[in-house]
Amino acid sequence: MNSSSRRTLVLNATYEPLGVVSDRRALILILNNRATMIEESGVTLHYSSGSMELPAVIRLHKFVKIPYRHTVPLSRRAIFARDGGRCVYCQSAATSIDHVLPRSRGGDHSWENVVSACHRCNHVKADRTLKELGWRLRSLPREPVGAAWRILGTARAEERWVRYLAPFGVVGASA
Repeated sequence: MNSSSRRTLVLNATYEPLGVVSDRRALILILNNRATMIEESGVTLHYSSGSMELPAVIRLHKFVKIPYRHTVPLSRRAIFARDGGRCVYCQSAATSIDHVLPRSRGGDHSWENVVSACHRCNHVKADRTLKELGWRLRSLPREPVGAAWRILGTARAEERWVRYLAPFGVVGASA
């Protein structure tokens, strides 16, 4: 497997998710005694004098203070993660994003106005409002909060990461 395609979740000393790094960077942190492997990836790296399991999750030895971010970046991947990968209108698999109040009607591109939708619902809704269609949202779209959302906004969660992301506000954590 190409090591550039593998990624490792980095946890702070307090187990708070910090970010995602390449396997190469994760190995450097471990070999320099700056981090410990918490979860193995199931992929073995072979080298001239032996072999080593690649990490899926590492934890830093020293606490790293991270600046507080007021907002989670709005992205398609983060919208799908927030909405559980399901269409907010019919609950089938989401394939696109939809502006609840269409942009052509003055709607903005914000967390409170963008939802995940399946192709069929997005096509049927087009540039109409929910009131015009008689549709209702199952829940109001909101900006997600929590450290784990910084990760899910930019990277797909690996199965081995879920138990480390879930305590920080990500239900299911699959993006």
